[in-house]
Amino acid sequence: MSLVLTTPQTDATSETTPEVPELAPRERETLRHIAAGRTYLQTARHMGLSKHTVDAYLRRIRAKLGIYSTAELTRTAIALGL
Repeated sequence: MSLVLTTPQTDATSETTPEVPELAPRERETLRHIAAGRTYLQTARHMGLSKHTVDAYLRRIRAKLGIYSTAELTRTAIALGL
């Protein structure tokens, strides 16, 4: 999976690259914690949430980005500079 983090060119002759869907601030924070190796429960406690909310954030992130494994989540977090 390759992520392009730049805005697509508007020139009609250039190829357009799909944009990475925007993640909400709490989704980005959750992704950062999981990519750092924290568990759902550790992430939840640090963010002041329930582990069910962390799970919901991660399900939304996976759906937005088409990611299905924690390894891909971690790779994406690194690519996004989280």
